Amino acid sequence: MFSRIEGEGKPLLIIHGFLGMSDNWKSFGSLYAAEGFQVHILDLRNHGKSFHSDEFSYEIMANDVLDYCQHHNLSNISIIGHSMGGKVAMLFATTYPDLVEKLIVADIGPKYYAPHHQDILAGLNAVDFSEKPDRSQVEETLYPFIPDFGTRQFLMKNLYWIEPGQLAFRFNLPVFNEKIEQIGTALPSENRFEKPTLFIRGGNSKYILDTDLPQIQNHFPNFKLATIPNVGHWLHAENPKLFFEETSKFLK
Repeated sequence: MFSRIEGEGKPLLIIHGFLGMSDNWKSFGSLYAAEGFQVHILDLRNHGKSFHSDEFSYEIMANDVLDYCQHHNLSNISIIGHSMGGKVAMLFATTYPDLVEKLIVADIGPKYYAPHHQDILAGLNAVDFSEKPDRSQVEETLYPFIPDFGTRQFLMKNLYWIEPGQLAFRFNLPVFNEKIEQIGTALPSENRFEKPTLFIRGGNSKYILDTDLPQIQNHFPNFKLATIPNVGHWLHAENPKLFFEETSKFLK
């Protein structure tokens, strides 16, 4: 697994969401490092600069995180996971609670989510790299499927030059097409994590509803909830200052 490591001190893992990568969290890495953490920002399998694999599930990704922690001799870990990365973090903390000290879950709950990335996947699949498009042509292809500028820019961070004149996506799109239903999987009903947990949601997001709180309480009896007003699902990008303040306060 590719990772960005910065700082010295208590280990803090940061796990990105679906179609994201460690690069999205670089500025936060520096901020947490300045607070006395050794920050490990991971690229999950099939994302960013990490390896591609036909195997793709939360169990397998949580096991990848375990392998990573063992390789780097990490214990008493704090974890921040956003969206899909939050589901990985929840499964990891409830499966290996002895390794985890504190858990932060950003804008995702433990419940099942119906598939809802169809427009994004349709747009990504519409890009024909055999025609050697440049970045602006890729964006033109994405626009009818993904009219939101911020979402398009987030996805286009995954573009890179394989060779001069030939762009590609870093993520493993064929596997996502085949296994997209894995993204919505619920946390197993019996899984519990008794240690301090912060759920942090966007005030305009529908990912964590008030009706979800009893289920969260069942899995994470020692949880707190924070809401960042006037932001959506990418709460850390829309209000990084408040996101850092809330998470840093909890971690300390």
